[in-house]
Amino acid sequence: MDDLQRTDVESFKKQEKTPIAIILDNVRSMHNVGSAFRTADGFAIEKIFLCGITGTPPHREIEKTALGATHSVSWEYHEETATVVDQLKADGYTIVAIEQAEDSVMLHHFQPTVDKKYALIFGNEVNGVDEEIMKKIDTCIEIPQYGTKHSFNVSVAIGIILWDFIQKRNLN
Repeated sequence: MDDLQRTDVESFKKQEKTPIAIILDNVRSMHNVGSAFRTADGFAIEKIFLCGITGTPPHREIEKTALGATHSVSWEYHEETATVVDQLKADGYTIVAIEQAEDSVMLHHFQPTVDKKYALIFGNEVNGVDEEIMKKIDTCIEIPQYGTKHSFNVSVAIGIILWDFIQKRNLN
């Protein structure tokens, strides 16, 4: 870790975080949950909210892909995604669903604002973000796709979206 110049867990917990929260809305795969933790660690994201049927640490299938990031990334579990969305909205977060939906904004057209906090909602692997939650969002981002499949794996989508947000914020 010294050669890679990586911080230790305690230092990571104290460092300034990117003002982004991830909301996993009924994500069923423990591997996807673990991957979300690992990616959140890599981009120093504020927090992950695990909602509904989404699995929670400690769990060996989560740890298999998280590789310890469940210890570095702050997280909370909530039974109802709507509760989290309402609270984050009240706390000044811009609520963004990552979904294929009417009036979605293509990722390359979306420009995050440096002085805003964002809560990014990623939905169930089959059904996406719950329709009731979609009624509460501020905007929806869609990742352009050019192949035969209709969606990306949720863990891949998380990586694409976070990388894009970080790059755009750092260029402002």
